[in-house]
Parts: sequence; C-alpha cells; structure tokens
Amino acid sequence: MIRCNGLLLKIILAVSSLGCLLTFGGCGYKDQPVPPQQLVPTPVSDLGYQLDETGAALSWSFPSKTVTDEAITDPIRFDLYRADVSVDSYCKTCPIPFVEPISLPGGTLPPGGRKTQTYQAAVLQPGHLYFFKVRSKIGWWIESKDSNIVSFLWHTPPMAPEGLTAIGGDNQNTLKWNPVSRHQDGTPMTAPVRYQLYRSVGGGALTQVGEPISTTSYSDTGVENGKTYSYQLQAINAYGQGTVRGPRSASVTANPVDRTPPPVPQGVQGLRTDVGVKIFWEHVDAGDLAGYRVYRRAEGENKATFVGEAKLPYNMFIDSKAPQKVQLFYLVSSIDTQNPANESAKSSEVKISD
Repeated sequence: MIRCNGLLLKIILAVSSLGCLLTFGGCGYKDQPVPPQQLVPTPVSDLGYQLDETGAALSWSFPSKTVTDEAITDPIRFDLYRADVSVDSYCKTCPIPFVEPISLPGGTLPPGGRKTQTYQAAVLQPGHLYFFKVRSKIGWWIESKDSNIVSFLWHTPPMAPEGLTAIGGDNQNTLKWNPVSRHQDGTPMTAPVRYQLYRSVGGGALTQVGEPISTTSYSDTGVENGKTYSYQLQAINAYGQGTVRGPRSASVTANPVDRTPPPVPQGVQGLRTDVGVKIFWEHVDAGDLAGYRVYRRAEGENKATFVGEAKLPYNMFIDSKAPQKVQLFYLVSSIDTQNPANESAKSSEVKISD
C-alpha cells in the first residue's frame, strides 16, 4: 500500500478531480475533491528591509490563508528573487532582471499565530540598485503570486561619527560631534552627509529623534529635568537614488538639570526691634520655590554677607546678631528646590536706620 501525506493527497485529489471533469463531466469520488486554488497561499504583502553597514536584513510574514480564505496548515517554504543593476545602467521603464530564486526553508505556522521569515543579504556591490521579491510555496508545484517588490541603493557606508558629546542644560541637552568625511573603506566622502540622532530614556530602547540634519550640533529640547538620556549618532549619505546609512557612534549620556532660579524678591522692608532687625518682603510666585536667603552689609563695606535663610512658608527673617549703632543694608534672594539650589539675583537694598 502506498502511504501519502496530507498535502500529497490533496494534490492527487485536485488533479484527479480536474481530469474527471474534463473527461466525463464527473467521476465516482464520494468525497469532495480539493480545487487547486484552495491550496495557493495569498501573496506576501509586507516584504521589508533594514540597511546597516553589513548589508540588508529582509523580513516578511508567513501567509496564513489561501486565496480562497482557507487556513494554511501545511509547511511553507519560500523562493526569494534578487536583481541588482548598476546605477549607471539603470532604466526605470525596463523589466527588472531577477535571477533564479534562492530557496529558503520556512516551516509551519503555530496554531492561531504569526511567524516571520528573515534573510540577510550581504556581499553587495557599491553603486548598485538591488530589488527583491518573494513567493510562498506549498510542496513543489503550488506557488503564490509575487510579493511586493522592495528596492534600495547600496554604496560603501560612511564611518561612524566620532567625538559625540552631550551636556545637560535646563530642560535640554546640547550635543556636538566631529564631521564625518570618509567611507568605511577609507575613501573620501563624495556624497552629501547628514546625521540621524537616536535617544533613549532611563536605559530604554533607542528611538529616532526627528529627521536627519546636516549640522554637527543639536539642541534636544524634548527632554525633562531629572531624567537620564543616552544618545547615539549615525551618518547618512544622500544619493540621487536613495540613502546609505553607516554604523552608529558610541553612546553618550546627559542629565538635564533645572538651572533657572526663581524671581527676585520684591518689596523688601526692615526695622529694628528688641530682638533684632526684622526683614520682610513679598512672596515670590514660583512652583519650585524653597525659600529665601538674607544678606547684610554695614555702611562702609563693599559686599553683603549671608546672614540666614527663611524657608517656606515664611517671608520674614529676624537678624538677632545685627550690630548696634551701625547703619545697615539688607538684600534678599529666592532659592528653588534643586540641590544645589538655583538662587536668584539679590533684591534692591533696604536701609535700616540706627
């Protein structure tokens, strides 16, 4: 007895059914035969690629249905078609010269799940355009239609940027780097170069920041004070037929810090009391206000010296050690909650009479 697997049995039934219909208009099968189209996978529609300094990483999803919307349970394999054309000889209206396909093993889909196939295209020639498409196959004869076609330009990638620095500021990080002027093989750059910045927050995944820029500095204002940010940079060559990206730079980190002091206190007044000189002022309106610092200068002195702090909610200070029978001048500043605190400029002096 000849034993057949499920796929072979489907094919035999399909062919036999077609033969019976052509010859007799019917046959003696009591089971319903499988029409051939029920076995054809739907075309792959999400063929994509990612370029790096080593080549192109292609990926696509396994088809899960046939063209008649039947679930695919049989093993699938793939034929990957490739074409490359020199930029100098490329013709937009000419047929793409695909060569014999590369056969790739696939497998079966997990029950009710998804599966992705990948392929690394390496040994690419500089100055060439590359085209790829894929077909899904069940067995040796049943084949899908073509997938979407992807294409890209390949040149020797630029070198990774060097000298990347990042300095934290107030709600911003300032980045600078050295210009990239050579390809990875050491040849001078001939195409325009742009730079793509990548950023992560708190050790998370790197994500692209904006679009590529042509300058060698960048002020990242999309950050928050108190968080840690990591950066990498990538050089990109722009050609008429596309772009080529180089490897990313080494990582640098920056911590934006609040460097903005609260406003200067206003309305400072003072008077002598039995317990010392009492200084008071109007409260400052600032969300991160922590308190105030008080300074004193005696007549004849050029510089005021610090005499104490008033923490919120107070806007008054008593200088119990103020010298007697000396004309005094007081100034007040405000401070925020940072460590070390950001301090405002000092207020206007208020004169305390003897």
